[in-house]
Amino acid sequence: QVQLVESGGGLVQAGGYLRLSCAASGRPFRNYAMGWFRQAPGKERECVATITWSGGSTYYADFVQGRFTISRDNAKNTVYLQMTSLKPEDTAVYYCAADSRSFRAAELFARDATGYWGTGTLVTVSS
Repeated sequence: QVQLVESGGGLVQAGGYLRLSCAASGRPFRNYAMGWFRQAPGKERECVATITWSGGSTYYADFVQGRFTISRDNAKNTVYLQMTSLKPEDTAVYYCAADSRSFRAAELFARDATGYWGTGTLVTVSS
């Protein structure tokens, strides 16, 4: 059974940083894009960042503006999201996702995120 487990969320002051991790189990994900999405209260879920199977290509939402970095370690079946210069508007539940179709481009997965999902980790940024 495929499982994605996020960790690293919490409460941080504006301007601070957090590092989210997502550990995947149940099958190797080295051939599949992975990504981070978020959903704020009262809003729809949106893509934050995605990364191709090899880690060689990434996609970021416009609102990231160079503040976040997505990376992955295929040996550990883990994807990370380093977040810096956090803003109150970054407050949301952050979800890890893994593609169900192999070798897709990062941007394609960002726009058509079908696959597996974690249960989310809450990030709260105080002003």
